[in-house]
Amino acid sequence: MRVALLGAGRIGVMHARLLAGLPGVELLIADVDAARAVAVAGEVGARAMASVEAAIDAADALAIASSTDTHADLVRAGLARGIPMFCEKPLARDLAGSIALAAEIRAAGAVLQLGFQRRFDPGYLEARRMVTSGELGTVYLARLAGHDPAPPAEAYIPTSGGLFRDFSVHDFDIIRWLLDTEVEEVYADGAVRGFPMFATYGDVDNAVATLRMRHGVLVAMTASRHDPRGYDVRAELFGSKDSIGVGMDAKLPLRSVEPGVPPPAETGWSGFIERFTPAYRAELVTFVDVAAGRLPSPCTAQDGVEALRIAEAASRSLAEHRPVRLDEIDR
Repeated sequence: MRVALLGAGRIGVMHARLLAGLPGVELLIADVDAARAVAVAGEVGARAMASVEAAIDAADALAIASSTDTHADLVRAGLARGIPMFCEKPLARDLAGSIALAAEIRAAGAVLQLGFQRRFDPGYLEARRMVTSGELGTVYLARLAGHDPAPPAEAYIPTSGGLFRDFSVHDFDIIRWLLDTEVEEVYADGAVRGFPMFATYGDVDNAVATLRMRHGVLVAMTASRHDPRGYDVRAELFGSKDSIGVGMDAKLPLRSVEPGVPPPAETGWSGFIERFTPAYRAELVTFVDVAAGRLPSPCTAQDGVEALRIAEAASRSLAEHRPVRLDEIDR
């Protein structure tokens, strides 16, 4: 299978290393910076293509890891070729664009897998199994944490879409998937607590949100652009039969101040790539099976739309200081 990787930046390099190691995959790499494509291809033993168009024309499947503003055009190029596609989130730059593109994908009967890698992490998989099997019992409450070790460069902020659309969209996707139900209502608040540059662009660097799920589960979420101890992404589920946590390992970037409790065994995670590399690999292994027709897509374009709708509701709630129902947000 000839897989064309479009984009050889930070996350593209990771995808290149992972795809190049998969059996049966011939990797083609293209980037708007041709020299960068050549360098990455040389590192992983892939073939650099002269242009993005040439890579698409030669491919049996696409893996899109380019900048956000290029996703929609590249997906449409894949649609024109009629080949399976993997696309990093988001599908398009905004909700309206994502809705329109998801409709095109459905109308074409195309195969697309969206990049929400947490669905392939062993801890999240086990938590979902315990929910769906009934082993957790009636789920009462959930807590989500998403804290980056350091804020992005200032130039990124005005194009990010804001904290909820950029960062928390992963939490919004995973809670739908873990609980197998939809969000009904969101109430969010936020503030600039450490980095005034966020206020310049109407954004926040710390936020909280409460989500009411369709079947009554209540979810509390925190999001932060800075955690001095490292990358902290966790999910905690509390049920009538058990209480469980994901992301609570030796690298948990949190220390107890209770007497006699030892500090964490290891230094906290440096970022999402270190924390989730095995999940990214499992995601791409699955995509090869999806592209070969052996599996349906486990994360569709519509999943991306629904996560972005929750992010839109949270952003509106933050701006208007009120609860926002999901039925207020366009489908």
